[in-house]
Amino acid sequence: MTTLINDDLVLLDANLGADTTAVIRRLAELVAHSGRASEVEGLFADALAREQKTATGVPGGIAIPHCRSAAVLEPTLAMARLSPAVNFGAKDGPADIVFFIAAPVGADNEHLKLLSKLARSLIKKDFTAALRSAGTAAEIVALVAGALADKPKPDAAATTAAAPVPTASGTPEPARQKRIVAVTACPTGIAHTYMAADSLVAAAQEAGVELQVETQGSGAVTPLDPAVIAAADAVIFAVDVDVRGKERFAGKPLVSSPVKRGIDEPAKMVQEALTAADDPNARRVPHFGAEETADQKTGSAGDSLGAKIKKVLLTGVSYMIPFVAGGGLLIALGFLLGGYDITDNATDVVLNSSLWNLPDGGLRIYLGAVAFTIGNLSMSFLVPALAGYIAFGIADRPGIAPGFTAGAIAVLMDAGFLGGLVGGILAGLAAYWIGSWRVPRWLRGLMPVVIIPLLGSLIASGAMLLILGAPIAALSTGLNSWLTGMTGASAVLLGIILGLMMCFDLGGPVNKTAYAFAVAGLGAGSIANQAPWEIMATVMAAGMVPPLAMALATVLDKKRFSLAERENGKAAWLLGASFISEGAIPFAAADPLRVIPASMLGGAITGALTMAFQVTSQAPHGGFFVFFAIGNLGMFALAIVVGTIVAAFAVVALKRWAVRRPTDTLATTQPASQVA
Repeated sequence: MTTLINDDLVLLDANLGADTTAVIRRLAELVAHSGRASEVEGLFADALAREQKTATGVPGGIAIPHCRSAAVLEPTLAMARLSPAVNFGAKDGPADIVFFIAAPVGADNEHLKLLSKLARSLIKKDFTAALRSAGTAAEIVALVAGALADKPKPDAAATTAAAPVPTASGTPEPARQKRIVAVTACPTGIAHTYMAADSLVAAAQEAGVELQVETQGSGAVTPLDPAVIAAADAVIFAVDVDVRGKERFAGKPLVSSPVKRGIDEPAKMVQEALTAADDPNARRVPHFGAEETADQKTGSAGDSLGAKIKKVLLTGVSYMIPFVAGGGLLIALGFLLGGYDITDNATDVVLNSSLWNLPDGGLRIYLGAVAFTIGNLSMSFLVPALAGYIAFGIADRPGIAPGFTAGAIAVLMDAGFLGGLVGGILAGLAAYWIGSWRVPRWLRGLMPVVIIPLLGSLIASGAMLLILGAPIAALSTGLNSWLTGMTGASAVLLGIILGLMMCFDLGGPVNKTAYAFAVAGLGAGSIANQAPWEIMATVMAAGMVPPLAMALATVLDKKRFSLAERENGKAAWLLGASFISEGAIPFAAADPLRVIPASMLGGAITGALTMAFQVTSQAPHGGFFVFFAIGNLGMFALAIVVGTIVAAFAVVALKRWAVRRPTDTLATTQPASQVA
């Protein structure tokens, strides 16, 4: 296991640049040139993205940039002793020792544990002092090997002392030390998670406090014993991601912060937890959803208004899509089996027939009616689900009931997708506001199950019925009429716009907005009004272009793509054919300025052709695999082929000619093992 690092991955007293970006790039190049990564750019992009989430500088002049990346071929450590030091965001100044931890996406737990052990060693002063005094790369490798060989601390519970369990009789124990439990977690789960845990344990030991930590890292998590949690006086969350199983700590005094503070200021966090334990008005781990959302207000205050709105709307859309996808496919199957007139008699056939009493037309008509009825009922949840889960995104679980009710009111008033959007926001805000009320302790249990649903539904649904519903319904009707009447050049223009949106962020908010716009109108389509079906076909066809184009590009010019990208290209054929736009994300992440414009060009062409050919789709998802639901299948396929070819040649051209002149950035710094 000591092959994580070798002499060629060590740079001593090296000038790697003036900022974190330059240092990370140079270390990524070192890893790639050693044969442990398939490409520099992908590894650099993933490491830089992780660095931008949370600075990786820690006290003591140490930095630990790290990431998981598809470009990494085997778990690797690269170490640089910098001269001059570079600021990695630590409060006590720049870092002169940098360990770059590169883990493959599918790294096994044993390797991840070793990487975590190294991160823990970096908070030990004797270890870092030895790193600074080492004269050769071989000495560094030996020091790291020694650190990795040390007996590990318990993975899930770093503790200062065994936490006593309350006695079976329930009698109070003699005067004792304060007890604290903590959870640490970071997005990658390799370094900060464990360094924060060890720092908190050390600080608690100095303060004479018993502390146990649950490290929710990249490996298997061993939860804290419920008895230990029950006996704790306070809780510390040093996390950059959501705590798994937060409800276990409900009601405990809480100190919460980013994981990096657990490394930078562990003593302060322990002291704050002790203070909170003695303060009856201290912030506590919430019992219920709306209370939790209100409690997190401080933690999310740094988010921009746009980021908050995007998160809420995407929550609603993501929960809505399964209703639409399943329902739409079943409706299309119903049309395939029962014909288009199945809409007129599906309910009668289902209620008055059975497998032993088949209707006129036999089993095919009966099964078509069953599929159509199930699909139609599933589609009827589109607007309520959208509204309900938008409210959930704002107010958590107590917002669901008011949101679904407001969505049902929107359906009743023919306010459609827009009505669900507005109703969900109103319901979420109402539930959030009510959940923030300071109520007596005896009333708290009724808040999420009675008070919030009752008052939230009255406020949101009342506003929809009395004030907002009719104007939104008129707007929705007008919009649908306008779309239905689009022909010729205006329809082609709409196709271009939808194509650009589908390819702009590959499953992100813009893509999801276009998709939600299409599926929201899908149920309104009919033989007499096929415009919603045309819009659905346009969105689906354009969304298939990016992964198919990247797959084709890796065939046209292999040398422009890394080995990992060529492997991703093989999978992208199937992903694109299935209408999974995210199949192009690995390519866009590694080279966004070439991949995204090329994809948008191909998507716009496909969108324009699909609208011009009046292609229709009665299925909201599935790509070529729902061929039976596609009207004018030949033109559908042609539009996709044309857009794919254009995008593939565009990305190859951009990679071939729109490039920066590479510089041999490693030429100025040789591995220490090669320096005399």
